[in-house]
This record gives sequence, structure tokens and C-alpha cells, in this order.
Amino acid sequence: MEMKKVNAGKLRAIGYDESKRTLQVELEGGSALAYANVGASIWRNFQSSGNQWSYYRDNIEEEYTAQPVSTKTSSNGKNPLDDLFK
Repeated sequence: MEMKKVNAGKLRAIGYDESKRTLQVELEGGSALAYANVGASIWRNFQSSGNQWSYYRDNIEEEYTAQPVSTKTSSNGKNPLDDLFK
């Protein structure tokens, strides 16, 4: 999943996998959360919002269940998220 760097509130990067309908956010401090079953229209509105932090809090954080994910790449160069979202 390609992550887009942002600087909005506590958000540091956002990404979306349309085929899996999974939205991922990276927060300050390095933690990352994945949200399943997020529609493409929510992603489009989120990434184009004038206030992404507010949009995230009102329309994603409160509406979808988050799963913590690792953002670190393993020693073999493979991102652990690849296995999670296959």
C-alpha cells in the first residue's frame, strides 16, 4: 500500500488499498492503524479534505474499528503488512 505523507494533527501518513477496501493511517510517534471495509468515497473525501485530522476523527475513527499494524520492515526487506493484507 502506498502511503502519502501528511502533516495534519497527529496524522503523519495515509494510504488506501481499493481492492481490499483498507485504509491505513500512521500517527505521530510511529504507530499505525488499519481500518477494513472503508469505501473509496470515504478515502477520496479524506485525502482531499481541507482538515484531514478533523475528517479522520469524525468519519473514520468513530465509524470504523481499528487494527494496529506494524510499519517496520523486517530484516528480509519484506513489509509485514504484505502478509496481513493479502
